[in-house]
Amino acid sequence: MIDTIYIEEQIEGLSKYQEILSRFPKATVITCTHYKEIFNPSAQSFRLQKKKPALILAKQTGKLVHPIPKSYGVGGRHNFYFSHLLNCLYDCRYCFLQGMYPSAHYLMFVNFEDFEKEIKNISQSKTEPTWFFSGYDCDSLALESVTGFASHFLPFFKRLPNAWVELRTKSVATQILHAMDPLPRAVVAFSFTPQEISSQLEHGVPSVKSRIRAMQKLAKQGWKVGLRIDPLLECRNFEKRYSNLFRNIFEKVPEHAIHSVSIGAFRMPKGFYKKIEKQYPEEKLFAGNFKSQGGCIAYQRQIEIQLKQKSVQLLSQWINPDKVFKCQT
Repeated sequence: MIDTIYIEEQIEGLSKYQEILSRFPKATVITCTHYKEIFNPSAQSFRLQKKKPALILAKQTGKLVHPIPKSYGVGGRHNFYFSHLLNCLYDCRYCFLQGMYPSAHYLMFVNFEDFEKEIKNISQSKTEPTWFFSGYDCDSLALESVTGFASHFLPFFKRLPNAWVELRTKSVATQILHAMDPLPRAVVAFSFTPQEISSQLEHGVPSVKSRIRAMQKLAKQGWKVGLRIDPLLECRNFEKRYSNLFRNIFEKVPEHAIHSVSIGAFRMPKGFYKKIEKQYPEEKLFAGNFKSQGGCIAYQRQIEIQLKQKSVQLLSQWINPDKVFKCQT
């Protein structure tokens, strides 16, 4: 899976670095002074690198945990995200990562203890529950066999009485979750589009059916699960396709096991959009009813409102509206 591993000089004393190297005894290992030498050059081909990404092991410095916009979240007042990994195993055409980063290599920050320290300090500074979201710059579980992220951080969060954690994923690699008792303040949130759209735009992603099975199994075990219907995409037979998706999910996963549902229409920073559009000039997605607004490319406002209203209406047949949260553009 990984043929080439780049290593920052400054991480060679960290235990996580040795643990990961041991998983790839045949990989070519190259040392660099700083990960930016490999990850940041602009004259790289994201599309070519995506076919065979390398792994970069590095130390993240500066601020490690960041507040999320007020229009996001699933009910908590204090919301933060952190990224142990940049880039994703999957290749979704609508994903902002391919416009955000110049490289498709997997960039992993191995100084987990520094992340823990910052998360703990934030959590202890709040008197109300505090949410920490992973899976913003990557998939939380898809590369678990490489990173060991969930197996490391879930026991850590279990010891923080004031902290909630969301693992956002399209993966069915949930073995590590089945090997431990469910955490009362953890949500395993699965992202979905209807299967017809997923087949066209979500390359390498497990089928909707297999993701629903993974949710069902986790729910039976006692894990809280979430639905992330994001991005909503305008399409032919929108109501029928999304209605079928919701029915297929809720017929397998009981409403009481679902912590929350979030919905958000397609939107992307303008610079990222232009870069991705240039990479995929034949992609029909980018011929949608989009317009520039507030530095983002998004659906025309009326279309966005209609997509969200129809989705909420369809969801109301299955779940308490209080569990549905709308992400604003």
